[in-house]
Amino acid sequence: MYLYKLEIVLKDQTVNLVVLAENDDQAFDTVEEHLVRHFVYNPEVMEASIVEKKRAAKGNGYVIETGK
Repeated sequence: MYLYKLEIVLKDQTVNLVVLAENDDQAFDTVEEHLVRHFVYNPEVMEASIVEKKRAAKGNGYVIETGK
């Protein structure tokens, strides 16, 4: 299992998603599912890319900058 940090460019903003998945395809497959649960509306995804990928292990994580 891997811990993925994805950057998702929506029509009106950019968001980050951290997800646990077995492979790259599975990580991308979960993007829409998470976005639909998070947003009240179904956002239009312009682009999604893997920013970082780490083997899942105790203590692994990501720092997500907000740009402020």
